[in-house]
Amino acid sequence: MKRINLSDKVIIALKADIASGKLKKGTKIPSEPELMERYEVGRSTIREAIKTLAISGILKVQQGSGTFVASKIKDETLAQRLRRADFEDINTVRSLLEKEIVKLACLNRTDEDITALKDYLALRKKAIETDQQQKCTDADIAFHVSIAKASKNKVLLDLYQNFTAVIRDFFTKRKEQNMAYFARSHKWHEELAQAIVNRNQEAAKQLIKTLLNNNY
Repeated sequence: MKRINLSDKVIIALKADIASGKLKKGTKIPSEPELMERYEVGRSTIREAIKTLAISGILKVQQGSGTFVASKIKDETLAQRLRRADFEDINTVRSLLEKEIVKLACLNRTDEDITALKDYLALRKKAIETDQQQKCTDADIAFHVSIAKASKNKVLLDLYQNFTAVIRDFFTKRKEQNMAYFARSHKWHEELAQAIVNRNQEAAKQLIKTLLNNNY
């Protein structure tokens, strides 16, 4: 898991403005002081971001004149847009997706799906017991993706997989809390798997709500 640093955040924001047309090819970008105020970062961070975008050919620095947009950027992918979205907005959409996913998983899960759920739960539990955060994060995400696969709806699966990068970033940001959270929430994950095994849609939806309310 890679932590997004300040210059990366500025790069993402500038690229988003270029992709959306807010900053068009040939136009001058805001001055360093304006960017520093807008993104609440220091001058060195702004310069690092501009240098990176200039090397990639997206920006062009003209001494004495300023920095200009040198090329267009294709529209962002869904994953890229999700990375810069507000976490509360992300959670709202995830809630809608996950409730539908677990409902369909209860209806359509196969014996193979159940085996996958149990395997990832076992990996998650072992990682908790051995205090291995990255392995626990990987197992946690794989568990939820396996539920999406069990729904047998490929569109829902594709949409959900785009959220995994955001989930990883969230776990990275609250690194110091993760293992305690993983341990505390494991019982809910086990109950969710059992609800899907039992085809109990109401129990599954309630457990998803509980997990989301606790910012899993």
